[in-house]
Amino acid sequence: MSTPHNEAKFGEIAKTVIMPGDPLRAKYIAETFLDDYKLVNSVRGMYAYTGKYKGKEITVMASGMGMPSMGIYSYELYKFYEVENIIRVGSCGSYKPDLKLFDIILAENTFSESNFALTLNNDVCHMVSSNKDLNSVIIETAKKDNINICVGNTVCTDCFDVYMTDVQKFLERVPEGFNPVSAEMEAFALFYVAKMLNKKASCLMSVVDSKYIKDIATPEERQTGLNTMLKLALDSCENL
Repeated sequence: MSTPHNEAKFGEIAKTVIMPGDPLRAKYIAETFLDDYKLVNSVRGMYAYTGKYKGKEITVMASGMGMPSMGIYSYELYKFYEVENIIRVGSCGSYKPDLKLFDIILAENTFSESNFALTLNNDVCHMVSSNKDLNSVIIETAKKDNINICVGNTVCTDCFDVYMTDVQKFLERVPEGFNPVSAEMEAFALFYVAKMLNKKASCLMSVVDSKYIKDIATPEERQTGLNTMLKLALDSCENL
């Protein structure tokens, strides 16, 4: 079985998927952390690799950038490949002054102004949560691995927030009390699709830019400088 966007045969995708946005990051994760990995999808350059991490079968597949791309790939993984868990691993911008470059954030809830849910499922929904059970596994794994993480809410935008003409006006439209710690572009679609299909999803992010941080991560650092977050995601899979 395959889809228009995924040439993997049924059974070649593991029940748990680690999902970076960047296809080259998926390649890096497979080459760096997985044993006996195999490339199972290269359609549109959206690489997917299935292999073993500490004996556990895991697939690493790119989602591309933005909610539409994440929505397509996560839906197909859940619906047609019977994936149970997806952990998004990616970069984010920080809205908190105490967060430093490459600090790790675990998303609890995400808010978006997008009509993704309305278009997909005739649902006027702009806020959705990650899976509590999956988040609990990640939190416990972080404690075991002695990795500090920030658990908080994130906004999910249709455009790169750095390019917004006035990001403050956008933040003023975020529901009162939501208090986002970060901004990214895929979590809402992932969480909503997971909720719709009764699956599990989480989102781990590493800070790569902030108005409070003078240093900006280079493309190379964004690809390879996130190893602590990646190891946390992979170690969490042992308990799924």
